[in-house]
Amino acid sequence: MWNKLPIVSFARSIFVTHYSHKCQHQILPLNFCPVSNYNNICSLNKTLHDLLQCGSLTSALHLFEEMPKRDVVTWNIMISGYSHNRFPRKSLHLYNKMVSQGIKENSSTFSSMLSICGNAGLYKEGIEIHSRVVVLGFSMNIYIASALVNMYIQMGLRDVAFKLFYDLPKRNLPVWNLVLRGICELGGSSTEFLRLYSDMKLENVEPNGLTYSYLIHGCCKKRLLDKGTQLHSHVIKTGWLESNVFLANALVDFYSACGILVDADKAFECIPRQDVITWNSMVSVYAANDLFHEAVRVLEEMRLWDKRPSAMSFIALLNLTSRRKELLLGKQMHNFVIKLGLDYGSVLIQSALIDMYGKNHDIQSSITAFQCTRETSLECCNSMMTSLLHLGFFQDVFEIFSRMVCENIVFDEVSLSSTIKALSLLSTPNLDNCALLHCCAIKSGFDSDSAVLCSLIDAYSRSGHLRFSQQTFEALPSPNVIGFTSIINAYARKGMGSQCLAVFAEMIQKGLKPDKVTFLCILLGCNHSGLVEEGKKIFEFMRTFHEVYPDRRHYSCMVDLLGRTGLLNEAEELLMSASSSGDSIMWSSLLRSCRIHQNEHVGRRAAKRLMDLEPEDPSFWLQASNFYSEIGEFETAVYIREVAVARKMSRDIGYSLIRVHEFH
Repeated sequence: MWNKLPIVSFARSIFVTHYSHKCQHQILPLNFCPVSNYNNICSLNKTLHDLLQCGSLTSALHLFEEMPKRDVVTWNIMISGYSHNRFPRKSLHLYNKMVSQGIKENSSTFSSMLSICGNAGLYKEGIEIHSRVVVLGFSMNIYIASALVNMYIQMGLRDVAFKLFYDLPKRNLPVWNLVLRGICELGGSSTEFLRLYSDMKLENVEPNGLTYSYLIHGCCKKRLLDKGTQLHSHVIKTGWLESNVFLANALVDFYSACGILVDADKAFECIPRQDVITWNSMVSVYAANDLFHEAVRVLEEMRLWDKRPSAMSFIALLNLTSRRKELLLGKQMHNFVIKLGLDYGSVLIQSALIDMYGKNHDIQSSITAFQCTRETSLECCNSMMTSLLHLGFFQDVFEIFSRMVCENIVFDEVSLSSTIKALSLLSTPNLDNCALLHCCAIKSGFDSDSAVLCSLIDAYSRSGHLRFSQQTFEALPSPNVIGFTSIINAYARKGMGSQCLAVFAEMIQKGLKPDKVTFLCILLGCNHSGLVEEGKKIFEFMRTFHEVYPDRRHYSCMVDLLGRTGLLNEAEELLMSASSSGDSIMWSSLLRSCRIHQNEHVGRRAAKRLMDLEPEDPSFWLQASNFYSEIGEFETAVYIREVAVARKMSRDIGYSLIRVHEFH
């Protein structure tokens, strides 16, 4: 008898000893001795479950393989064990093996497998299991139906999920919470989750703290301030706020997302100080809203209460110092991170440090932070590439990208778009390199990514191949503002102002709202094409209709456009109406136009204003000297030139390059 059952005599005492020591070893020794009570399949199932709970998957698998008889519970235990150890495909394989051996599933099997398929993205297999659920008559089982609803929500098939949900003869609170979580967390519309809440009340199902947490989270995502405030009132009335920390945290996130920081702070004050999650949440909230002192104050309070800040708090603070260009504060945060030991092994912290130093123009420290990483990760490479791009080290961006390819680090759309952007900003963007990176985008599946395609539009246009820019723009599945701006900029660079205006009209028809960069590109197109009236209309249109107020770049472009066509008085009036009455670049542009059109009166005022604005810059003084020489005031011209020479004026030499094709 015992020869047929080699593992039935598993020594339970050995297992209990190991289990009591919290399973210090992942693989437990399998000792066998003749213990007759292990003939009982229930005892073996209990041991199998305990092994998996202990984390010893290998020992559990040995026991499973040696068991002389297995029931549906045995298979369910192993299927769940594989899932908990993050082997969803092995769970699926085991399920298929179970069915092939003629063992019929129970409700636990189906609910486990459907959850595994939904969470692992095995949607095709999940639909096949759904068919088997129908065949075996489990459709109305509330647990299986809940798993099905969850899976279809994750698939994005919310209509199917709702049909399954509303077909249930009875819906209890856990099922309602499951659907609410799926809709609120996975991008459902506000109408959907508010309708669910309304239907829930109609069926007299009393919400609990978890229900309100999901609802407030949904309001947070959609910025529904009024509805979220009403839910807050219900929470207070029902008394859930005092007993549910997660609900209180959801309220903090909600008010901060809506920009009501006073109420976020009030919600924070209601939470017991023992909750570390909320402390970290408030640090992140203040940092995200550029309130550095408040964020640091909360950080200090955490230390007083002997609470340890999380990595996310420091990431938020490091990102804030990046935006505010506060290098000293960034270094202090770095020291704090080192003291707490968070810099070692935390990819997100290392990535934030690289980015912080790069944005603060300390490229050497950024490189040092990159080199100190334990292993080269995608996030750190992306941060390093964006830092190098930000500081103009374009060739180094290619080197990082090449290193990623050589070391088999899978790049993403950020890596690819940064590399393409660096290529476009080189003095001589090469068509072959553009095409090579375009091929990379296609092979890696990023050929429909908006950021990658917009970078390609810019790179192709800078390399002189507008036709490829047009084709790339047409490949955009749904062009956004950035996509339209990119192609407008490509046309503007070639002096095709009419095409800029045509694309802009198409953009407006699609209901997209142009930004400052869009208007700047259109004005450049009008400038390079000499479209004065169109340029003036666009300049006025941006202020009156779109409420986009021009900055110095827009004024400079308009002054240049008016000056090129000889409308110098109008250009001067526009300059005087600009904030701070223009800068040296604008007045220099106006003076250059005055020299071309020989307008002495406006030119004198422009030259005087230019020298007043830039008393220490000899290049502007030389421009003024040339103007006075051209109008015949040689003594004034000589005096200004001598001052410029005394200040050791230097001029950058301009150059242009052409690409020559060799024919054999």
